[in-house]
Amino acid sequence: MTYYSGFVLAVPTANKQAYIDHAKSAWPYFKSKGALRMVECWGEDVPHGKETDFHRATRAGDDETPVFSWIEWPDRATADAAYAQMMNDPSMQQMPEMPFDGMRMFWGGFAPVVDES
Repeated sequence: MTYYSGFVLAVPTANKQAYIDHAKSAWPYFKSKGALRMVECWGEDVPHGKETDFHRATRAGDDETPVFSWIEWPDRATADAAYAQMMNDPSMQQMPEMPFDGMRMFWGGFAPVVDES
């Protein structure tokens, strides 16, 4: 069954193009590990909530934009194997510096329960 890795982060708005370039450069690597699709979404209509929201969750500053992204995998086993390989892959050390504060990014793995087209 299809499996998704979801990510939420805050990117300095001035780094939008650097973020896009960074994400595009990562896609061939994820694809080589079995990913089917990668989607990066730049926040456009991200309201501030009363209890919680994307801004609070990432501690986004006024000069930062929330980003929501996901990677689609054929199944959880493929995703798990890919992430295990990445942890031990020396080429990951050669990746360019992330154009955002990775300490404020959060992620998780998700199995679909409804998939309508």
